[in-house]
Amino acid sequence: MTKYIFVTGGVVSSLGKGISASSIGRLLQARGLNVAMLKCDPYINVDPGTMNPFQHGEVYVTEDGAETDLDLGHYERFLGREMHQVNNFTAGKVYETVISRERQGDFLGATVQVIPHITDEIKTRFRAIAKGADVAIIEIGGTVGDIESLPFLEAARQMGLEGGKDNVLYVHVTLIPYIRASEELKTKPTQHSVGKLREIGINPDLIVCRTEKPLSPEIKAKLSLFCNVPKESVIEAHDVPSIYEVPLVFQKQGLDDQIIMLLRLRTHSKDMASWTEMVDRLYRPKREVTIALAGKYTDYKDAYKSVNEALIHAGIANEARISIRFLDTTDPDIRAKLADVGGILVPGGFGDRGIEGKIQVAQLAREARIPYFGLCLGLQVAVIEFARNVLKLADANSTEFDARTRYPVIDLLPEQKAVKEKGASMRLGTYECAVKKGSLAHRAYGLTSVSERHRHRFEVNNKFRKLIEESGLLVTGTHAPKNLVEIVELKDHPWFLAVQFHPEFKSRPEAPHPLFRDFIAAALTRASSDKGRNAPSHAV
Repeated sequence: MTKYIFVTGGVVSSLGKGISASSIGRLLQARGLNVAMLKCDPYINVDPGTMNPFQHGEVYVTEDGAETDLDLGHYERFLGREMHQVNNFTAGKVYETVISRERQGDFLGATVQVIPHITDEIKTRFRAIAKGADVAIIEIGGTVGDIESLPFLEAARQMGLEGGKDNVLYVHVTLIPYIRASEELKTKPTQHSVGKLREIGINPDLIVCRTEKPLSPEIKAKLSLFCNVPKESVIEAHDVPSIYEVPLVFQKQGLDDQIIMLLRLRTHSKDMASWTEMVDRLYRPKREVTIALAGKYTDYKDAYKSVNEALIHAGIANEARISIRFLDTTDPDIRAKLADVGGILVPGGFGDRGIEGKIQVAQLAREARIPYFGLCLGLQVAVIEFARNVLKLADANSTEFDARTRYPVIDLLPEQKAVKEKGASMRLGTYECAVKKGSLAHRAYGLTSVSERHRHRFEVNNKFRKLIEESGLLVTGTHAPKNLVEIVELKDHPWFLAVQFHPEFKSRPEAPHPLFRDFIAAALTRASSDKGRNAPSHAV
């Protein structure tokens, strides 16, 4: 029988429920258990695909083309396993399904209500993800007390009633704020949060306390008393330099041992050796390099979460600390801020804000021979820049930004021009890419055929492809069935590569993506050569 772990959050949002759930999953997986992961989002949007990254962070894309919450990226990176459409659903999706069934007459004239109809649909999805797993870890988005989360929490409560104490466990992630003026840690917000959860009918078995400062035995005893959990069930989740240390922090406090005991699970011995080694490499870099990330959502770092993590993974592979310099491409002084970087990365994005700044960045990387890595839109701006400044097609552009451009080097495919509803209608999910032998991409992958994840509408216009290649911007990767450009590389440049897909989604801390790995290697080479040129000379 599958066991269930429900992860809830209290006091404030963005506490790290996804990291906590992923860390628990990693620990249980390391003990030989088959772990399933699920994220429930309480908003009414059917999926995150049309949501603003400033509000929700990046949209994570799975192999099967689902546009999902960014926590699925944490699940994949921590567990080293692919997530799919079924691993994330929203309140909007639940209500859409129930209303559709009501319209079809499935409820035989009954009054359709939140309880039992909405909660039953939620529980059906809980059970679907759990099939074949030893443990299903279900993260409920939002904060306890939010009206939107109530149906999910009620469904979780019912699961405990139906499954029994040995089969369902509740983990509550909460905040212990530190008041600097009085130099005190305050437990009252957590007490209120747990009290609210208990009003709903859920008694947490384990409390994960996010905190800046270590929790004293007295604080843990107070939390134990007022929140009705044993002292050993109060888990300290203090701030650490890297999220990848969190499973080890939990393991040291016996979190996995308690879960095994409470759910009466049979497991193998712990095996976190490879993870521990990876964290050790991360914390002991031998070199350092600065990478400029030139985007338009730079005020909210979660908008580029997977890109940030992929750069860190590549740093681990190269034994290097990665310093990411976030640059707003609407800044008129952006070129001056790129002089001392080891490499430039232009990530994906939508809309025309900051586009001219991105084009300038691509031009600087090309002319100054700075390693350049373009992702999705980063490929498109590289093509636009090359067309304008090398091919001398002065107003070359994408029809996304200028529908009347004379030189639409980036354009929609005919089927995309017919799209009316924007949600889930892009080129999404995994597509095969044929890689040209001898290219930078081939050197990185070591393969002539790869599969990568996509999320975009616009493509390189093949009408200009021959002219672009003849002038030195080579197409080294294509999606053969439709002859679509997937990878471009600049001839006679130390490292200039751009891709139409999103390789960041397939990078893992223990298996860095090869393109990110080689990009960082090239950036380190540039950084070390610059250091050598600028080093003082010494007379013999």
